[in-house]
Amino acid sequence: MPAMNKHKQILWFDDGKRPNVADELEKHADITVHRLTAQGPAADNWGALAASQVYCITSTRQELPEQYKCHAALLARCPDLLAVSTTGAGYDTVDVAACNAAGVLVVNQAGSNADAVAEHAVAMMLSLTKKIPQTDRSLHREMRTPREQFKGWNAHGRTLGIIGLGNVGRRVARICGLGLQMRVLAFDPYLSADEIQARGATKVDFATLLAQARFVSVHCPYNDDTRGMLGAAQLAALPRGAFVVTTARGGIVDEQALADALGRGHLGGAGVDVWMDEPPPLSHPLLALDNVLATYHTAGITEDSRTNMATWNAEQVIGILRGERPPRLVNPEAWARYVPRFERVFGFRPQAED
Repeated sequence: MPAMNKHKQILWFDDGKRPNVADELEKHADITVHRLTAQGPAADNWGALAASQVYCITSTRQELPEQYKCHAALLARCPDLLAVSTTGAGYDTVDVAACNAAGVLVVNQAGSNADAVAEHAVAMMLSLTKKIPQTDRSLHREMRTPREQFKGWNAHGRTLGIIGLGNVGRRVARICGLGLQMRVLAFDPYLSADEIQARGATKVDFATLLAQARFVSVHCPYNDDTRGMLGAAQLAALPRGAFVVTTARGGIVDEQALADALGRGHLGGAGVDVWMDEPPPLSHPLLALDNVLATYHTAGITEDSRTNMATWNAEQVIGILRGERPPRLVNPEAWARYVPRFERVFGFRPQAED
């Protein structure tokens, strides 16, 4: 394996997250880390980007100005950029098609915060079905409210429908299937029935999931196929009194349609951790409803997951700079264009093994 070149350069826009990938990469003397801010002088930022081979980028859309998202215009200004590495599982800030055309690898940290997100989703489900948010609010502001008003339901033995059975979804299936003995259905067109069964669920089509699930938990990526996939018609197809929990990405669930379904009493409640605009405005219709449990896109944010994201990210970036094929490669179709670009920059060919 070739020795590390002493002129490896990384860009990270410091957004206050601790720990982060820059903290880990700065431990390596042969890597130059440009720790800048997106609000800093544009000339400094673009100079550092143009000099860097890896751009470590936030996964969250609202945390980054449009000019610094990884799109074709940015790539055109960064001739030596070989890879863009997101902080988490999502890559909403990256135009994957543009990276494919430019021969730039896209990697993420899928799985690094999966336990945290799964726990958050299940906590939302249980809190909603037991009406814990309503009870808590009442005790803080009222006295002698009849407790029958807060009568909920057991989750035990109910049907859970999971949309997307990847790193997070499979953990939710395990917790709910084994721990709560729920009947777990899953819609995931990328997995076979045997693979889904091995992950603790039964494969069904989307319509069947909607017709039978008392709880729906969303764990799929945000892309052209999933944008708005839970809209007015799909929410209306759920059984009356069903609960919807979304901890994946804003835009998969139509927020206005969800507010309408809750407002007219068709749904029993919703847990929303991800939003089209983050944070949502105080005037958002979902925030006016007492049966909505709302959080600040914090499902994956724990001390444990922050450490995982930082270390996994750094390890993957270091491997890329050594010429290794990264383990969490989002766009393997870019590899053929990437190889000659890497060789031009570093003078040796990267390894082709998976």
